[in-house]
Amino acid sequence: MPTRSPRAASAILIWTAIVILYVVWGSTYLAIRVAVETIPPFVMGAVRFATAGLVTLAAVAVVRRGAIVGPTRRELRDCAVVGTCLRFGGMGLVSWAEQTVPSGITGVLIAMMPVWVAIYGRAFFRERLPALATLGIVVAMAGVVVLVGQGVTLDRSLDPLAVAALIASPMVWAAGATFSANRARLPADPFLATGLQMLFGSVVLAGAALLSGEVAQFRPAAVTLDGILATGYLIVFGSLVAFTAFAWVIRQAPLPLVATYAFVNPVIAVFLGWLLLHESVGPVQLIAGGVIVAGVAVIILARSRMSGTIPEGATEDDTGPSAVAAA
Repeated sequence: MPTRSPRAASAILIWTAIVILYVVWGSTYLAIRVAVETIPPFVMGAVRFATAGLVTLAAVAVVRRGAIVGPTRRELRDCAVVGTCLRFGGMGLVSWAEQTVPSGITGVLIAMMPVWVAIYGRAFFRERLPALATLGIVVAMAGVVVLVGQGVTLDRSLDPLAVAALIASPMVWAAGATFSANRARLPADPFLATGLQMLFGSVVLAGAALLSGEVAQFRPAAVTLDGILATGYLIVFGSLVAFTAFAWVIRQAPLPLVATYAFVNPVIAVFLGWLLLHESVGPVQLIAGGVIVAGVAVIILARSRMSGTIPEGATEDDTGPSAVAAA
């Protein structure tokens, strides 16, 4: 990871970058929900990350002006692993699930990613887990049980398979983030690494689109203007603008402040889903979502105090959520 810049940035610029993370990454769930109404999810994801990846690599080529060190075979392999976990396992499953699950609930469930990062770090790398972080894990898990139990078994408003995908998504995403932080050998230039990960992820998503029959069933004429605009928003803002803001602000601002996007994003997702898509938000959903967000906040703050480095769960793209981001 790059070291923090010694030059102090203005508070206005720092807060501008953080607000971008709040709003853009929090709104990606809404954009995905709109996009998959007329564009198959894996097709949409392949287009999104192929475009964003190519633009990122082109920008690196222009800015670095021939000074780029070519990636080794090991670096390419590890970029492929991370890209598959984050773009396919993370955002691909999210897009597929949002065909039936409201964007607000999706944002809340994906906020579980830091929980799995903490669990994997403890289980596989013997990282110290503060008592406060353990409490946060228990609280967040309890919130998921309540939210999923209410939606799947009580009022049956949620598709069990889609919910399973949303539970698996942050687990896979966290595996990729943990591997990236602890074992992966990636290009030194973070933008080069991200561009490659996006491209590898788009290839896997394209394969999933072919194998699932999405490509054969896709009818471009049926795509609405809203679907095109939503996909464009995900490419430009979710995968390019927000990442640039994130890559800059983690060098300029205190880690606990930057990490707040991880538990603000679900709040933004629920609010926008209710405001713009008129998604139903019941008392049980609000309480369970609040419990999950509180648990995630406790984990992030506890781990931030334990280490002065960027948390392993912070991804370089959207999503992120971890990037807990969204996506």
